[in-house]
Amino acid sequence: MSEFREISSTVVEELGEVFRRVPLDNIEAALDALEKHPRIFVLGIGREGLGSKAFAMRLTHFGKTVHWGWDDTTPAVTADDLFIMPSGPANIPHLHYIAEQVKKTGATLLVATAVPDGPTAQLADIVLTVPAHTYGADDPSGLVPTIQAMGSLFEQSLWIFWDVLYLMLVRRTGAKFEDLVARHRNFE
Repeated sequence: MSEFREISSTVVEELGEVFRRVPLDNIEAALDALEKHPRIFVLGIGREGLGSKAFAMRLTHFGKTVHWGWDDTTPAVTADDLFIMPSGPANIPHLHYIAEQVKKTGATLLVATAVPDGPTAQLADIVLTVPAHTYGADDPSGLVPTIQAMGSLFEQSLWIFWDVLYLMLVRRTGAKFEDLVARHRNFE
């Protein structure tokens, strides 16, 4: 059991270091975009996608019209929309292609990444940097190192990052938790 305590303490320390290093420069721009756009698209892959899908759910509870990019019922993106996409290494070819297509529509593109100078991040209107080790980064120097496998630290950090950003949006707008709860799915 001491191994459990040792590993969990190290993981929590890693997460703390990631959040101490998150640049704050684009947080306000992200909050402005979340508040401004009534319709939001969210798309992600793998474990990054799971955390981002959870963020999409919370934005729905907030009252936004939100579409998960991989759903068959997702409509066309327009210039009036916000498109949110994580890409840990910012160099995944099919995500880069999607970012290019989104940019053609004129929509606002927000990319969350560990590598803000990566190719996909360079396409974004807003880049949110989560400086955690991520799977597939061409150069992991400058990222918080980890004892964990593959992209686990970035994926965990991203989930918490989205929750923090959401709480900031709730506080900023004065939204009440009871209103958010009222928008939660009611048929489960």
